[in-house]
Amino acid sequence: MRHPLRLTLGSILLISLAAPALAAPACLDAQRKVDEANALRFQFRQEARLGNHDRACDTLDEIGDRYADARHAFEDCGAGVVAIDLRSESRALRAAKAAHRC
Repeated sequence: MRHPLRLTLGSILLISLAAPALAAPACLDAQRKVDEANALRFQFRQEARLGNHDRACDTLDEIGDRYADARHAFEDCGAGVVAIDLRSESRALRAAKAAHRC
């Protein structure tokens, strides 16, 4: 029978080993780029709702730039799994561009 405390201590050890990698400056910069992209996604939805096609397409381009910067920064800091997830976000972004004819 496993002792519940042992599992908890193992989880804490794993988290403590991963924390320095996620606190690296490149990871912090990457997270900032993702946050910027999320803010720009909100702006895109507003521009699209208002019918400002050119500005909406420009915003989609800016979002793509932020995702690319974030993906590279996550790869640099060793968080490759997050970088892979950002690739799927980039694919969704390309689909949005196609849907809005950008």
